[in-house]
Amino acid sequence: MINRCATGGKLNDADKALDVICMGRAAVDLYGAQIGETLEDMSSFRKYLGGSSANMAIGMARLGLKAAMLTRVGNEQMGRFVRRELAANGVDVGHVVTDPARLTGLAILAVRDRDTFPLVFYRENCADMAIGKDDFDEAFIASARALVITGTHFSSESTGNACRKAVQYARRNGTGAVLDIDYRPVLWGLTAPGLGEVRFVGSGRVTEHLQSMLPLFDVIVGTEEEIHIAGGATDTVAALRRLRDLTPAVLVVKRGLLGASVFPGAIADTLDDGITVAGMAVDVLNVLGAGDAFMSGFMRGWVAGESYATCCRYANACGALVVSRHGCAPAMPGSDELRVYLAAKQHLRRPDEDPALTRLHRASTRSSRRTALYALAFDHRTQLEDLADSAGAGRDRIPALKNLIHAGLRGAVRRRYVGDRAGTILDERFGAAVLLKETGAGLWVARAVELPGSRPLRFEAGDGIGLQLQGWPRGHLAKCLVRYHPDDSAELKRQQERTLLALYDACLATDRELLLEVILPTAGARDDQTMAQGVDCLYQAGIFPDWWKLAPQSEQSWALIAAAVARHDSTCRGVLVLGSGVPENELGTGFEVAARQPLCKGFAVGRTIFSAAARAWLSGQADDESTVATIAHSYLRVVDAWTGNSGLEAPVQDGV
Repeated sequence: MINRCATGGKLNDADKALDVICMGRAAVDLYGAQIGETLEDMSSFRKYLGGSSANMAIGMARLGLKAAMLTRVGNEQMGRFVRRELAANGVDVGHVVTDPARLTGLAILAVRDRDTFPLVFYRENCADMAIGKDDFDEAFIASARALVITGTHFSSESTGNACRKAVQYARRNGTGAVLDIDYRPVLWGLTAPGLGEVRFVGSGRVTEHLQSMLPLFDVIVGTEEEIHIAGGATDTVAALRRLRDLTPAVLVVKRGLLGASVFPGAIADTLDDGITVAGMAVDVLNVLGAGDAFMSGFMRGWVAGESYATCCRYANACGALVVSRHGCAPAMPGSDELRVYLAAKQHLRRPDEDPALTRLHRASTRSSRRTALYALAFDHRTQLEDLADSAGAGRDRIPALKNLIHAGLRGAVRRRYVGDRAGTILDERFGAAVLLKETGAGLWVARAVELPGSRPLRFEAGDGIGLQLQGWPRGHLAKCLVRYHPDDSAELKRQQERTLLALYDACLATDRELLLEVILPTAGARDDQTMAQGVDCLYQAGIFPDWWKLAPQSEQSWALIAAAVARHDSTCRGVLVLGSGVPENELGTGFEVAARQPLCKGFAVGRTIFSAAARAWLSGQADDESTVATIAHSYLRVVDAWTGNSGLEAPVQDGV
């Protein structure tokens, strides 16, 4: 037995490529969106990655471990979703095998209250229960410092044999073997199929089967009920003593709100006499996912050779954070979030409502990792209506024009390599068809929500901004332009800030990023401090956009803005610089200053790129093909202007 951190002491295999391999269940969870509702009456669901092993892999990766997943998924949409979510969270998916004959597993559940969660597993002959010995080799297992397996996969002969082979490889190569008992009676055929929430059913067959596997492991983790099934006794201490007769493994008992107890050696007379770390009292939304979060935190400490007390402290904290939130995998905390939670001077009974933790969690779980953006903004509405009127064209031609602008952007992206930096800002009034085309097609997409020209700010779709955002595709950002001055009247500032807060809260509720464009109104004094003061006021009002969109500033103004952002929000993605419709040859100075600022991550320019081409097309002086070509060339010239000053590599010809 390896038993490597009885008193601390880092694993002695730092040259291994991976910290941990998680082997077992990977599925899709459909969580009922209405808390307290029955499954029979549930009207909508939220789709998350699921399966204990996949949840753990994401949890460990978010905590900084180099994690890999060993499983199977179906050759269908849900399988692709599982693979994508794992990869997006930094999990190595090189051994996520696509099964051509089976579907990805599925779980449907409701949250009735903190302890009641009707749960139905759809896992008949599912993909991850077909993991075989040919899905991995000894070198892969040997490449990790630890292998974590869940007990569910010992419930069938074929997957049990695969797991046994993986553990044998681990033992031969100094890879620590960890078992999460993960006892689900329904998955052992001990309950009716619809009783997935039942946590304990005694079974001599299951006990005997598990006990044949236990001597293979260095660490065994389970709830008290799971210790009971593994030990064959309903008294926890008696069950632990039976396990100790079978194996010298470190035994870890998860005790819910009471915390956790660890027994690296002899079993004491009570659980409290073990190495016991108290739990963290939180208001529980539901307990699903607590065990996966616990294992993620425990492994963060175990791999690093931390003491058992520290391992359990991490584990208890991760569990507390997850039980206060909706979902399992999406609720897993990141390293910064865990650090802040553990360091909090006052215990947080509602960590899900703490603003700092919420921002850290959002930052660590963002679906997009883009760090630079070259966005073509053509969400203009009133400007294009005016342009159509002046050109003698009907406003009904504006949607077709937006299709041409989009084609120009796509043509530019095909002609030049811009990586994942290309983006667009659109509206629903005239750009709905383009939004449908671009959804899921790879561009960064932001959608305008403001009513053009409104001051105080109003939303084009009315007051139900949350409902509007709820209906959008997952990856779309909310973009809002507000004409705001720090010296506005108190009443005007209150109105605008109240409206922006409603938008920000809606973004939080729908897990959506916010791009806030701040324009100083024509009236009102302005100097190098004005924009920074406006940014500071909006932060103080409780509005924390993921991105800012600002006009070019002086060096001093940028420095003050950067200081304001750093003071309030370390998770802010940065600033996109707008063009204000100036001619291309006038962008240079503003871009040159902005591109030197670490806070400025790119541009969001519109009329500078498309205005002349749009006017020519609307007036009948240019055809579709030439309009598309003109917009593509103009976009690439703006990209060149930015990259020439930012130090980023300039786009290169791809041979087209």
